[in-house]
Amino acid sequence: MKIIIPMAGVGKRLRPHTFTTPKPLLPVAGKPIVQRLVEDISVIYKGALSEIIYISGDFGEEVDKMLLQVADNLGVKGRVLYQDKPLGTAHAIYCAEEFLDGEVVIAFADTLFRADFELDRTKDGMIWVKAVENPKAFGVVTLDKQGIIESMVEKPEKFVSDLAIIGIYYIKEAKRLKEEIKYLLDNKIQGKGEYQLTDALFNMKKKGAQFVAGKVSEWWDCGNKESLLDTNAQVLKHLENKELLSATAIVENSVILAPCFIGQNVKINNSIIGPYVSIGDDATIIDSHIKDSIIRENAQVSSANLDNSIVGKDSIVVSAPKEVNLGNSSTIII
Repeated sequence: MKIIIPMAGVGKRLRPHTFTTPKPLLPVAGKPIVQRLVEDISVIYKGALSEIIYISGDFGEEVDKMLLQVADNLGVKGRVLYQDKPLGTAHAIYCAEEFLDGEVVIAFADTLFRADFELDRTKDGMIWVKAVENPKAFGVVTLDKQGIIESMVEKPEKFVSDLAIIGIYYIKEAKRLKEEIKYLLDNKIQGKGEYQLTDALFNMKKKGAQFVAGKVSEWWDCGNKESLLDTNAQVLKHLENKELLSATAIVENSVILAPCFIGQNVKINNSIIGPYVSIGDDATIIDSHIKDSIIRENAQVSSANLDNSIVGKDSIVVSAPKEVNLGNSSTIII
């Protein structure tokens, strides 16, 4: 089975960080979002994976190498394909046209989840959903009494259902999906100005395909600063002190309030760190109190009291206010 990971979006809601780092490569508990997503699927999927196909926005050679390495580490062939224009979810998947055959899992790279990933191969596909308080912000599904999906609506203005599509799909025969996406593209059929995957899936349904809803126990969005920090905290909780403190970190006269992730060669002196803090490799923290934050690689923080903050790579923060959202290679001194 193949996994297709659409990840070409520019991540406007996570600026300034996505000016220099693609959203799926932003860290959550010390690993890029997309790496955690692929690793989670590989662990809970009970079959053999044949290929991981990334639909990227051409973010550069170094990004491509990292993505291929993630696949290689799992013993799976990796490919990087490109979506040159942001024409929607269906268009992104069609960029992998020549590989759309057989079984595929489609997983959008801005979400993490916990679920029983048992595939129902008696049906034509599965769409994983989670009940949410504000369904207007999501695509949603309605179900019949047997749990078969009746309809799919993209960001409904009026209440239709609270079962939000979380961005994980299983398609038993991807060739059928490819045909429906091609129909949308050929006839320029768009929803809200883009080619929507839900439209292609609903066309499959109208031709007899049956989809069931997969349930997730937890779903963590990574779409903006607040949700990224919340996801960082939730993942740290689930790691239960595994892979959290590197052997090369130097912690002196400081307190670490678990759960926290401390990367390679991090130096912490005279500080209180945590809870829910992730610190990237080679960062330095001195005379500071930091909680509920992400400090990225090679950042330097001193004499600061940070909460609910993201500090970008190679940035310097000295005597900062309580909350910052600082991009890469930036300096703030107060």
